[in-house]
Amino acid sequence: MSNIITLAEADAAATFFPDMQVWWNGRLATGTHQELCWVKFEPHSTYPMHSHPYEQVSIVVQGRMRLTVGEEVREVGPGDMWFAPPDMIHGGEILGDEKVIFIDVYAPPTKGPEEDITYY
Repeated sequence: MSNIITLAEADAAATFFPDMQVWWNGRLATGTHQELCWVKFEPHSTYPMHSHPYEQVSIVVQGRMRLTVGEEVREVGPGDMWFAPPDMIHGGEILGDEKVIFIDVYAPPTKGPEEDITYY
C-alpha cells in the first residue's frame, strides 16, 4: 500500500468479519517500530474486550462508543483518542445508529491479524 492512504482507500480494502460486525484493514503501513490500522464497527455492535502485548494509540474518526481502557470508562466520539499500554484490557460498545471508525497505531508492529490477542 502507498505511504499516503485516503479514508476511501482504507474502506475499500477492508475485510469484513461478520462474527464481530467489524471491517478491519490491518497493516495499512508497517515500519520498524509501528503499524497503522483502520477499523470500522457496525452500529450497535461490540468492540470486544481484549488485550495484546503491544501499545495501542487510537483516534476516533466517526461515530460514538462507550470505551473501556483498564478501569476507565468514557463515551468517545470523533477526534477523541485513547492509549492502551501492553496487556491492558480494552474494548467498548458502539452507540447509536452510526458506524464507528477509528485509526490504530501499534508499537511495536503486530505479528499479523489475530496474533497475540486475548479476548475476554
